[in-house]
Amino acid sequence: METVGVRELRQDASGVLRRVEEGERVVVTVHGRPVADLVQHAETRPTWRPVRDLAPLFPGVQDPHWDQDMTLVDGDITDPFERGADR
Repeated sequence: METVGVRELRQDASGVLRRVEEGERVVVTVHGRPVADLVQHAETRPTWRPVRDLAPLFPGVQDPHWDQDMTLVDGDITDPFERGADR
């Protein structure tokens, strides 16, 4: 872990970000006081599951129309973020 001041960050932002990209954690300080941590970004994507798989997670919820509603739901699992601009 390395500490950099705001002045150094301004003067060498590309170099600092390159080190972070390589996995180094950098603590940014203002007047010697830590104010931010720069860490490598970890991309996570949500896991999509069929609606029917979620029902057991909510056993206290009673929906008398559940089976009727499920006939209206498309059975395919799709990621809405991969649909693009055709929404």
